[in-house]
Amino acid sequence: MNQEKIGKFISERRKDKKITQAQLAEKLGVSTNAVSKWERGLCLMDMSLLKPLSEILEVSVNEILSGEKIDSEDIEKKSEENIVKLTELINLKTMRYGIIGMAIFFIILVIISLFKETSPAALVSMLCAYNSVTFLSRYKIGRDKIDLISGILFFIAVICNTFSFVIS
Repeated sequence: MNQEKIGKFISERRKDKKITQAQLAEKLGVSTNAVSKWERGLCLMDMSLLKPLSEILEVSVNEILSGEKIDSEDIEKKSEENIVKLTELINLKTMRYGIIGMAIFFIILVIISLFKETSPAALVSMLCAYNSVTFLSRYKIGRDKIDLISGILFFIAVICNTFSFVIS
């Protein structure tokens, strides 16, 4: 999903309807700052706001997600594309929470291993393997080079930690 394209579309439709950001925010029960962020493409609205937003702007949910008016002959194709993109977006958000959880778990394991005077190498390998798979999966979906680099670095960490564990 192209957040900038969606934001620009929302902004254009809002202006066509002669509605201010503050008025739109009030109708949706969000802050003016939230509407501004959507329109600048910095983030997407909560998915629960799609239907009310589409009604206010008098466009379809599909058109909002596409960031453009859709001809009647393209509706089915665009619907399919948007469903796939939404699914990918949900998967990416889920992965983000997994990464945060694993980072917290990693810190706890390192602290415990310091007090127990044991090597955390095996546990670190497991965490790095999880993060490697997560980042490489994100790269496969979004083609973001940061995800690829992170995945490779975590994979290297897995190899190093596993080697360290086997030697000691």
